Amino acid sequence: MTSNGNECAYEEYLPIIEALRDKHALDIDFIDLSGVSGFADAFIIATARSEINAQSLRDAAEEALEAMGFSHKIEGETSSRWLLIDAGNVVVHIFSRAGREFYKLERLWGDAPSMRFDGEE
Repeated sequence: MTSNGNECAYEEYLPIIEALRDKHALDIDFIDLSGVSGFADAFIIATARSEINAQSLRDAAEEALEAMGFSHKIEGETSSRWLLIDAGNVVVHIFSRAGREFYKLERLWGDAPSMRFDGEE
C-alpha cells in the first residue's frame, strides 16, 4: 500500500478494495474526491488481467457493494477497455491495461488524496 502523502479516507470502502484484491486485480487505486468533487466521494480504479478477469472483478465489486447496502448501476459492459460501476458516493472503474493507460484517471484527479493497493503480479 502506498500513498501520495495526503491522508485518504479509504477505510469505508475497504470491502470493495479487498474484493478486487481477492480476484487478483492489478494496481488498485483509491482516490478521495470528497474535497474536490461534487458528484462522488471516491473513485476506486483497478486493472484487469484479461476480459474474463474484468468480469470477475465486476462481480466481486457488485457483491461487495450490495453487502455494504449500496445500490449501483453499470456502464460499459460491452467495452473491452473500461467498465464503470456507479454506486453514488463511490465509483468503481475496472480497466484493461490499454484502457487504463489511455484514460489516465489518476492524472486527471492528481490533486486529490490517493492510496495505491498493489495487486499480485
